[in-house]
Amino acid sequence: MMPAEWWARDDLHRDAAGRLIFAGADVETLARAHDGPLFVYGAGRIRANLNRLRGALGASGCAHRVYYAMKCNRFAPLLEMLAADGAVGVDICSPDELDLALACGFRAGDISFTGTSVADRDLDRLLIHDDLHINCDSLGQIRRIGERRPGRAIGIRINPGFGTGYGDSARLTYAGARTTKFGIYREQWAEALGLAARHDLRITAIHFHVGCGYLSGQLDAWDRAVGAAADFLADLPEATTVNIGGGLGLPHRAGDAPLDLDRWSLIVARHFGGRGLTVAVEPGDYLVKDAGLLLLSVVGVERKRDTLFVAVDGGFNLHPEPAHYDLPCEPVACVLREPDPARWQPVSVAGNINEALDLWAEDHPMPPLEEGDHVALINAGGYGSAMSSNHCMRGAFTELLV
Repeated sequence: MMPAEWWARDDLHRDAAGRLIFAGADVETLARAHDGPLFVYGAGRIRANLNRLRGALGASGCAHRVYYAMKCNRFAPLLEMLAADGAVGVDICSPDELDLALACGFRAGDISFTGTSVADRDLDRLLIHDDLHINCDSLGQIRRIGERRPGRAIGIRINPGFGTGYGDSARLTYAGARTTKFGIYREQWAEALGLAARHDLRITAIHFHVGCGYLSGQLDAWDRAVGAAADFLADLPEATTVNIGGGLGLPHRAGDAPLDLDRWSLIVARHFGGRGLTVAVEPGDYLVKDAGLLLLSVVGVERKRDTLFVAVDGGFNLHPEPAHYDLPCEPVACVLREPDPARWQPVSVAGNINEALDLWAEDHPMPPLEEGDHVALINAGGYGSAMSSNHCMRGAFTELLV
């Protein structure tokens, strides 16, 4: 009997022959049906993640709304599936994302914009839609909206000065000891309120997003950030919504435990329950990251000095997040020739980009692999295709929703 790998679950597992099964499909068969790198997304896993999050929000006792963070993955069939749900909104951060959201079936009233360094030309495109919700990230943005649309309803993105992210990484923390570009700090708050009043802008929401990928070990820090953000509501009698951002994490490594949603829900309830507010949340990764694989072909297996390299036909330009943020996409053999992990060898999985960063994994135990085999990179559904580039002109890939 084959031992379960740490990432295995009902919709991602091996069959009795050692073949990787995802969303009911044989992954090796999918890979062989498409020439070149292939992103595969599981619709069922996305729906399950969405329902799990909705359940946690419901348990908080607060009215709630989910806005999917489009920047995480903008594959049109995926967006169309979420729009068809009817109760899911979409979080955007550019006018082009607005156009794509509308084209995929979202209404302007289902869309929440939270952007940074927003140009006048951006605002002019956004403000065409009166029912589009806009969270202002800076004093200048408040002023420029007021000059263009006095009397409009707005939200304000605030920075509580506390934050957290996966593994307490500074690169994944958007609010904290280091001053960041995001949101209105407490010391700017009076000026922000004054600007809004000067232009008769109605502040109906606050927004905060304090970091990405946090798990249970970071919930104490997240609780502190939520409490500091909630304090801003005292000055906003017209506020109807508090948007707690995204950042809910998922396991990336063996030993990572799933986020404790029961505890997360209790934190939401403690800060916002009984206040008559709608709690909005903007998940990206939580909905789609573990619902995606990146399938690559093995083009070489070769030892160089003390390292056994497995070369694959796709590089870090197709999924930059592991290199930028140390959020790994673990390589998994699509067909398991050796079921005993004690007989696996440590390898470095190398992509096809002429950069030293282009290593998917180092010293990573894997079963025997040969040219023509396929490797699946798990947790590839978020911030992969959406962040990809054509570096070295190797940016081509295919996407598939199953």
